[in-house]
Amino acid sequence: MTLHEGLPVLSAGEPLDRAARVLIMVHGRGASAEDILRLADELAAPDMAYLAPQAADNEWYPRRFMVETALNEPWLGSALGVVDGLVARCTAVGITHERIHLLGFSQGACLAAEYAARHPARYGGVFVLSGALIGGETEARPKVEGSLAGTPVFLGCSNSDPHIPAERVRLSATQLKDLGAAVEMKLYPLMGHTVNAEEVQIVRGMLGLKD
Repeated sequence: MTLHEGLPVLSAGEPLDRAARVLIMVHGRGASAEDILRLADELAAPDMAYLAPQAADNEWYPRRFMVETALNEPWLGSALGVVDGLVARCTAVGITHERIHLLGFSQGACLAAEYAARHPARYGGVFVLSGALIGGETEARPKVEGSLAGTPVFLGCSNSDPHIPAERVRLSATQLKDLGAAVEMKLYPLMGHTVNAEEVQIVRGMLGLKD
């Protein structure tokens, strides 16, 4: 498995230098930037730039998100660096953190949540679709300075997801609240490992989009 720096970043919507805000979209294991970017069509914010980075070998890190963090290095660090590079790219053209949104599905959702937790700031929103914070069951969270300062965070998942235990979603909701986020969490009965129509509508609502 190779590291992720230098791989393509797909884009849609407004050009970054003309966008009012940005949604960084992180794909899941076995998927691609092209796959996650299809959600942009359903969100369709007229003032938004969409950026979707591509993982090497279509996965951001090799082991489950619940193992000790060290077992997913150096790939996890590389993946977090890719997201950090995109955030820096946005701020370099004048898009502040409050206008940067993070969205991921599955492994990408874990990565988006973990990035926000390790780099706390007031983001526009963080949308964690079938994911949770990364790390072993008894592993201490990394110590960080700062706060999510009221960042709207949505965690949506099945209550019986084969990859994401519901208790880890609940724990992540608590940990993100402790970092200052305004958290909404929904566990859907027997949904499976997918994104449902209600979750898309919740994200749309949190982006201020009207039907």
